[in-house]
Amino acid sequence: KCWESDDLVSWRYVGYALHKNDQPDGVKFGRDLFWAPEVIPYNGKFYMIYTVRDPDRLGHWHLRLVLAVSDSPRGPFTNVKAPLFNDEPYDTLDGSIFIDEDGTPYLFYVRGCNGNKINGKDTSQIFVRKLSSDLKEVLTGPILVAQPEKPWETPADEDTAQNEGPFVFKYNGKYYMTYSGNGFSSPDYSVGCATADHPLGPWTKYDEPILKKNLLAGVSGPGHSCFTLSPDNSELFIVYHAHTNPNAPGGNRNLNIDRAYFENGVLKIKGPTRSPQPVPSKDSTTPLEGIILSNVK
Repeated sequence: KCWESDDLVSWRYVGYALHKNDQPDGVKFGRDLFWAPEVIPYNGKFYMIYTVRDPDRLGHWHLRLVLAVSDSPRGPFTNVKAPLFNDEPYDTLDGSIFIDEDGTPYLFYVRGCNGNKINGKDTSQIFVRKLSSDLKEVLTGPILVAQPEKPWETPADEDTAQNEGPFVFKYNGKYYMTYSGNGFSSPDYSVGCATADHPLGPWTKYDEPILKKNLLAGVSGPGHSCFTLSPDNSELFIVYHAHTNPNAPGGNRNLNIDRAYFENGVLKIKGPTRSPQPVPSKDSTTPLEGIILSNVK
């Protein structure tokens, strides 16, 4: 589904951006679990990458990534490559496309934790692949970007360890990747950050998350983030989800927006917040310079 806003405050529901029943014959794909859509403007079109579950020819169920295209961010989006690739033995999910300054597209995605065991735990990892200029082909094999290694990402009492939900942008020549650690239903689901000098890495993680729970403020399990700019391009905002009821964490989640900023090159978040915040800037004549967000024109 799609909502739109002129100011990041008031939102209007505009309908389905993509629906599996509206796909033409030959490009229909996906049984259920449609999730994690990301839309970017690219070469005069809008491209969506999303996750869906579908059985393979042997009847095994897998999560796979699908690429769709539209003339509008509202849709309707039509599948153009489903699945985008199919050479992973594990689930693939949470796709995110970053277009570098030289026009090179990169796909960041997650290898799911279902059966992917590392040190005895089912583990989800983040990988990157270079894409073709039409976004329809992967040109490289999977290159490991991140896997759970920090203490906050690897709780001893959990059977799984997860890094997921990557989003990459560039600021002043350095690449920043936000990602989520822990499971989405945990109060300790949090947003971490890693940096690199090239999209293919190597990536270096911050020691601590940049966004985590604040139960006193009523925020549990903030995670799976992306970034956007204020209407006048002068302020940076993080968009993420958190548990709708912090006293009953789980799959029921809502969307949140908080301000982000840099301090000596370190990405920081003014949040999580639950109190009224200043309206995003719309009249500044000083845009935030040095930043490249593939999901913003």
